[in-house]
Amino acid sequence: MATLLGLDFGLKHIGVAVGQTITRSARPVTTFGATDGRPDWVACDALVREWQPERLIVGLPLNMDDTPSEMAKRAQRFANRLNARYKLPVEMRDERLTSQDARSRSDDPDLRHAIAAQLILEAWLEDPANQRR
Repeated sequence: MATLLGLDFGLKHIGVAVGQTITRSARPVTTFGATDGRPDWVACDALVREWQPERLIVGLPLNMDDTPSEMAKRAQRFANRLNARYKLPVEMRDERLTSQDARSRSDDPDLRHAIAAQLILEAWLEDPANQRR
């Protein structure tokens, strides 16, 4: 069984979800702050210590035509920093429409970021390419 953290990167907020490979399920955990895309590393460090994930999954906000958006480039830099900081595998997962879906599930803005992270992580867990991990 592997524990995973899913992260929904944003300029002001980063949503977090936890999941695991045996049940292939995920749930929202929390949202922590960011300042112009710079995460609250103390909060992030605490989550990695608490959950001890084997892999991190970061949402990749592509444009609808599959081209990378400016936010996609920033999310990739965030993923690279996570990898350097924690020495864990970090994978990107298309997150198009997850924020819209999360808004339909909750009126709480903090919870919506964590729900978006859950949706990102669930999509990774449901991908047949990841079934043997």
